[in-house]
Amino acid sequence: MMLLLDAGNTRIKWSVTDSGAEPGAWLAEGGFEHAEAAAALPAVLAAHPGIDRVLGANVAGPAVRALLEAPLAAAGLPVEWLTVTAARAGVRNAYTVPGQLGADRWAALIGARRLHRGPCLVVCAGTATTADLLDADGLFRGGIILPGVDLMLRALAGNTAQLPLADGHFRDTPRSTVDAIVSGCLHAQAGAVERMFAQISGQPGALCLLSGGAAGRFAELLELPLRRIDNLVLIGLATLAPGAPGQA
Repeated sequence: MMLLLDAGNTRIKWSVTDSGAEPGAWLAEGGFEHAEAAAALPAVLAAHPGIDRVLGANVAGPAVRALLEAPLAAAGLPVEWLTVTAARAGVRNAYTVPGQLGADRWAALIGARRLHRGPCLVVCAGTATTADLLDADGLFRGGIILPGVDLMLRALAGNTAQLPLADGHFRDTPRSTVDAIVSGCLHAQAGAVERMFAQISGQPGALCLLSGGAAGRFAELLELPLRRIDNLVLIGLATLAPGAPGQA
């Protein structure tokens, strides 16, 4: 069995899968905060004693990496961290410096290629929102990064004198300050995604793959062909494991 880890800026998502299983066919999955790693990881290992391999993507920095590696090393399980290259698993990386692309975005693109062979916009909505263009031939053309929904809300609260940390709701025509703040932030997310998707909207089979913990905040606002995917980064990691269906 394999343990897959997606170490993001706020949380660590994980899944357990059988080697050679279809990516996304998890035996178990979950998540925990960075500071919970010392207790959470041993609990996962104890619940799944057959784990003999660990694959991970980390964008949370060396301190979080060390938090994850320590309990796994104590169990005799080194982590195979994903490194970003110019090409892998049918995806080609058009970044000017390929290694500067985040490992989470790289894994998500690989997962997207596994799930959809047509042109797609790969959107991951978390602490930050990313929207990456992937052509039908597997070329990652580039993408954008913008603050996630909560970051936008906190930025308004922290940098203006009279705008609160909003606990409002989306409205087409907001008539209160808290609703205006929430609606503006959600419009910003949806608008950025739709503008990126417009670059491929005329291509046959074009699709937006939407993943991430904040995806549900603005998914219903999007007016484009859409498929919601849970844990796209983990699907990409599973795709990379030798023997996985679709591995190349």
